[in-house]
Amino acid sequence: MSEQQALAPTVPQQDPPTAVPEEPQQPPVRKDRQSLRAALRWTAAVVVFAVAGAGTAYGISRMERTDLPGLATKSDGRWDYPPLTKPPLPSGSPGPQVESNPAGTHHADLRALLLPAPEGAEENKALRGTDGWLETEKFLKEYADKEDRESLRQQLVDGGLRHIAARGWTTEDGTRTRIYLLRFDTAAMVEGRFFAPYFSYVDPVYAVRGTETMAFDESIPDKTAVPGVERTVYVESKPYGKEQERYAYLAAGDVLALVLQSRKGTAHAVPFRQTVVLQSQLLG
Repeated sequence: MSEQQALAPTVPQQDPPTAVPEEPQQPPVRKDRQSLRAALRWTAAVVVFAVAGAGTAYGISRMERTDLPGLATKSDGRWDYPPLTKPPLPSGSPGPQVESNPAGTHHADLRALLLPAPEGAEENKALRGTDGWLETEKFLKEYADKEDRESLRQQLVDGGLRHIAARGWTTEDGTRTRIYLLRFDTAAMVEGRFFAPYFSYVDPVYAVRGTETMAFDESIPDKTAVPGVERTVYVESKPYGKEQERYAYLAAGDVLALVLQSRKGTAHAVPFRQTVVLQSQLLG
């Protein structure tokens, strides 16, 4: 070997370059996977709407029918009465059903115990009376026979009638409602002298004006009875004249109530029963 070759730098040998693996090619997205993703998105959307819909349905189920737009019709014929609140009692005065009140005295203002008129009804101002107290003669006009009116007048005097409060109205369908509250000295006078002898579960002794044949109305549900309030309900049976009459007597403590409804053709049962029950609740 020559001297020149000996002085030449030695170049280390390099390993042969390692081959770099190629990136695997992504397979093309298949159409069925795209469809799957779209289906999942729609399913999620449906679930969201279903949950929201379930909440709305629950909310609707908890609402009154009249609270829903488009469902504000009274399908069963009931009237829209304002919220009822019993009038306050004087301080220290018991209610009519309390044991410490054996006379059954209603210490609340009798005029405040009258059922208010339903929405849209026209008031019968003739029943307002003077300062809310009605004359006995106007009440007696509800009875047809003159002899009956004279007899009942004397019964009211002998029974110690104190006051009569009344209210009446006419609804859009022509139904005329009249409510009379008669207060006496004691509950014994109401139940023993008037309710049981004259207005119990037999034909009424005194016929209401405009009626032909009255029958005891057995169709009113017993579950609608109000504790502490006795009632007798009558309905005019066929054949009747131009109007049909429905009326009820209520005995609640020292108060005897008369609820009447008249309508040309047929007096509907549902609003009448509703009126009787609500007036009973105020008296009970």
